[in-house]
Amino acid sequence: MRGKRLTIVQVGDPVLRQRARALTAEEIRSREIRQLIAQMRQTMYDAPGVGLAAPQIGLALQIAVIEDREDYLEEIDDEKLAERERGVVPFHVIINPTLTIIDSSRGGDSARSGDAPRAGDSPRAGNAGRAREAREGVRFFEGCLSLAGFTALVPRARRVRVTCLDEHARHKTIEASGWYARILQHEIDHLNGCLYIDRMDVRTFGSLDNFERFWKGKPVEEVRAALEEKG
Repeated sequence: MRGKRLTIVQVGDPVLRQRARALTAEEIRSREIRQLIAQMRQTMYDAPGVGLAAPQIGLALQIAVIEDREDYLEEIDDEKLAERERGVVPFHVIINPTLTIIDSSRGGDSARSGDAPRAGDSPRAGNAGRAREAREGVRFFEGCLSLAGFTALVPRARRVRVTCLDEHARHKTIEASGWYARILQHEIDHLNGCLYIDRMDVRTFGSLDNFERFWKGKPVEEVRAALEEKG
């Protein structure tokens, strides 16, 4: 079903700062929500984006749509895709989600409240490197359809577990890592009234034009060091 494109609200709209309400199973199975999902999917495609939460189209409801399409990845080189652990994510819907951060250190996985280490830590980094990543999270530049034209480095957990309902009100559990985990965290933040600017490295915030001019293609640590030096 092709949905009508909706208007994406921008930062400053109070709906982006509200905690969205949960949906009942009856609501989820309703014609209205089916239509809303179709409209949100089309709006996400048209933007384009890899995720869209209901508050971003002005509705304080605990629902988001996600898809990272193959054509989005075609212009990104393999090295960057590997660094970000990014791959195709089929279209799906998450409703009333609960997110758990997973510790993904080489010793095994366990639920924890902190952020997880990045894949590829060298053995020489040892426990100190893993502890730093667990504390600080993995940083990449991140944008948002509700903050059009801007980006910043945002620390996120590398691995997460999400329990939620799907568009048929069926329970499901998602375990995700890398860029998919980042998308889930970003969209679930929206459902809790949180934006990436609440989590970002403040000094890295800037326009997409200036990102292209100064920082595109540079390693994250080089960007952070350069900005700290300018302080």
